[in-house]
Amino acid sequence: MLSKIVVLWSIFTLLFLFPTTAQPVVYNNSKALIQIGGALSLYTDKDNVLTLDGVRQQQFKPSGQEVPNLQITPYTQWARFSILNRTKSPQLFLEVEYPIIDDITLYEMLPDGSTKATRLGEFTAYKNRGYDHQNYQFQIQVPTNETREYYLKVRAGEQLQLPIYLGTPETVYEKNNKRELIFGIYVGVIIAMACYNLFIYISTRDNSYLIYVSYIICVGLTQVTLQGYSFRFLYPNSPWLAMHATVLVPIFNGLTAVIFIQKFLSTKINYSLGHTLLNVVIGLYLLCFIPTFADQYTYAQIMVQIAAFLAASMAFVVAWRISLKGVNAARYFLLAWSVFLISIFIFVLRNFNVLPYNNFTYYALQIGSGCEVLLLSFALAHKINVFKAEKEASQQMALAISQENERLVREQNIILETKVKDRTEDLQATNLELNTALTNLKDAQTRLVEKEKMASLGQLTAGIAHEINNPINFVTSNIKPLKLDIADLKELLNRYDELPHSSDVPKTLADIAQFKREIDIDYIHEEISSLIKGIEDGAARTAEIVKGLRTFSRLDESDVKSIDIHEGLDSTLVLLRNAIPPYVNIVKDYASLPKIECYAGKINQVFMNIFSNALNAIKSKKEHHNEFISIKTAQENSFVVITIKDTGIGMSEAVREKIFDPFFTTKDVGEGTGLGLSIVFSIIEKHRGKIVVNSAPGEGAEFIIYLPLNISNHLS
Repeated sequence: MLSKIVVLWSIFTLLFLFPTTAQPVVYNNSKALIQIGGALSLYTDKDNVLTLDGVRQQQFKPSGQEVPNLQITPYTQWARFSILNRTKSPQLFLEVEYPIIDDITLYEMLPDGSTKATRLGEFTAYKNRGYDHQNYQFQIQVPTNETREYYLKVRAGEQLQLPIYLGTPETVYEKNNKRELIFGIYVGVIIAMACYNLFIYISTRDNSYLIYVSYIICVGLTQVTLQGYSFRFLYPNSPWLAMHATVLVPIFNGLTAVIFIQKFLSTKINYSLGHTLLNVVIGLYLLCFIPTFADQYTYAQIMVQIAAFLAASMAFVVAWRISLKGVNAARYFLLAWSVFLISIFIFVLRNFNVLPYNNFTYYALQIGSGCEVLLLSFALAHKINVFKAEKEASQQMALAISQENERLVREQNIILETKVKDRTEDLQATNLELNTALTNLKDAQTRLVEKEKMASLGQLTAGIAHEINNPINFVTSNIKPLKLDIADLKELLNRYDELPHSSDVPKTLADIAQFKREIDIDYIHEEISSLIKGIEDGAARTAEIVKGLRTFSRLDESDVKSIDIHEGLDSTLVLLRNAIPPYVNIVKDYASLPKIECYAGKINQVFMNIFSNALNAIKSKKEHHNEFISIKTAQENSFVVITIKDTGIGMSEAVREKIFDPFFTTKDVGEGTGLGLSIVFSIIEKHRGKIVVNSAPGEGAEFIIYLPLNISNHLS
């Protein structure tokens, strides 16, 4: 009994305390391609710092799996194995059929004790591999009947598996050619379905097809990325994108899938709770971008897988609930989605080594996604047929309703024709009365406008008469003293003329000197200069008033012409000078403006009416302190802006809204017709401009006028 215990303890010690070294892989058929995952010994470097020398001192554990599954881990994984070559071909190929590994290095222990290292992976550009294939391929030299030891160092942020094949270059190429042929068929199906649904979208303009095309493309890109073709053909010079594509592409795949499901199943209408839950899944997918761009790649992979699981489950539940309501589209979707879920289930079982790593499990996901794409295309086509049938039924119903309406219309037409005839006679009589009333109204309006013009003209004439009277009186008052001074000068000249005929020249000169003192000849000279200067000023003032009147009226300019807007403002102020109280200051702030095209006389009439209203508003105040009217000009793009602001009594909101209405006035009866600002508005409107009024009670009023620089452009 004791001897049996000793034997068992010896076996336990040998198996567990001193693990045996894995047997070498024996390659004895040069036409065979074998998987060597079961012959690997594995070790996990959780510190990510061990070198080859350091890792050789560690205890490796046999993998026990044909395709070792190392899960999602941030640690560095080491694999150790030996190869015994029994064939006559010393040149062998070692291929790791998992192209999304970030960093992979093969160390070969040479007979002389040195080490040969070959480093590959997505961390570097594709061209640095030295060969043209997405899988990781290592050429190894193992002489016949010799054994070589190898160490494989790998690291990846995603699900890590090691499907390792050993064979000759010919057997590896043969396998890859078959893989690429089948994958090419898959890609062809994806492209064909994408183009087919894109053409349908162009024909129908149904957004469901455009979203589905995006989903198909993302499904294809997911497979292309997992198979390593995207790094090989799409972005061979972008290691960052190669390392992150296995997260980014599934994110976009999931987003397009969820959005398509919402659109295809009309979840917002058919199942609002499911629509909300799918929105939560969309939010979870969007959150996956955060660890991705923060280079927390492992966490990003885990989040993507969680989001994918929730999306797949939620899509199935939502489709099932909607199918219970009798929606055929949901039943088609359930069939397609079930096929896809089965392929995912097979893929996951393969990753966890529940199912073997063979051609069926390798192509399961491609077959499932391809079938899903085809079935969903049929579902969309069925949806078109349903819509077409509903449309035809709707058209038939609309036709029946139209025929019934037509019958009713025919019956009603007879009654309506009689009523229309009677109503037409009434309307003709009413129209005659309205035409008469309109004619009378136009006549009254014309008389009122003329009255307003005559009133303005009367005020203007009175002001001009007063303005001209002042300088004329000044000239008249200077003429009489000028005549007296000239008479004295003529008398002095006459005495000088009599000097040659005088018998007593000295006495005559003495009389002339006495006369000069009497008339104060120096004062006469100064007075004459002063009187002439006064007459010149009066004449200039009169000419200025006449010029201002001519500029204001523009009687000879009824067409559109280019004018200086400042000249019109100044001429208007000249004519209103007599009406401006001494306590009102005119403040000018003129900008440098180009000439503008306008009807000059009408624009001056606008200024006259606004200035007159401003003066009346200031005069209406009970007390006057620092009163002014400010005039500011500026240019804004293709418009000239004239701002006229006063310190008058202002106006309320109700008054401000009506000031441009014809016949509206706040003056007492008989003091105004209420047409002044209405005429202003019509003139500015004729110029394709606009006028803005800002005012409040007690704060004065501000009129902002916008006039185009080229009225001809706006009139066209």
